[in-house]
Amino acid sequence: MQGSRPLVRVVRLGLVSYQEGLRLQQVYVDRHRSGPAHSLLLCEHPPVYTTGIRHQPYPASRLDPLRLLGAEVHRANRGGLITFHGPGQLVCYPVLDLSGFRKSVRWYVAQLEKTVVSACGSLGVTATTSPHTGVWVGDNKICAMGIHCGRYVTSHGLALNCNTDLSWFSHIVPCGIEGKGVTSLSRELRRDVSVHEATPHLLAAFGEHFHCELSEDA
Repeated sequence: MQGSRPLVRVVRLGLVSYQEGLRLQQVYVDRHRSGPAHSLLLCEHPPVYTTGIRHQPYPASRLDPLRLLGAEVHRANRGGLITFHGPGQLVCYPVLDLSGFRKSVRWYVAQLEKTVVSACGSLGVTATTSPHTGVWVGDNKICAMGIHCGRYVTSHGLALNCNTDLSWFSHIVPCGIEGKGVTSLSRELRRDVSVHEATPHLLAAFGEHFHCELSEDA
């Protein structure tokens, strides 16, 4: 039934620092303590390299040169290894209580991947999933994913390359996967595709694959 669909509030944050993004995610995570407060935080970040959860922390000798490039470097409690966020990248942080959807992290990640594949397809880019997390065009990753889930409340999420400066990725092995590259909507379509253009495609696909209603403040 239409009325039984979960309601998800879309929050457009604009350009915010990675640290501010983390703070705001926690604010929205905390709101779930008093009841369902599903939110979808959309933003861009200034140049920043982030490392996820892994058995051994990245040594400072590998991180310090990245700071010299003019980017920030942060460790995060998401899954995955090292990646880059920067202007021209649509970052989406779903803060959902999976109890209102399906209490399965595997299902959640699969729905995120399907969402991005559909969004890319509606823009004219044929993207796929692979044994590696994220969404790909051939051997090039177009969207990175790394999530955190505590008591079935999600945070972190995905980063879709729209018109990102891909040269930032040349200084790392994105997500720790050797022999793979990165791409963007703009590179694949050979025209400029902004975050503004890509956003409604992502939102429509999210509503479809998560069977939810999206709302925005006027």
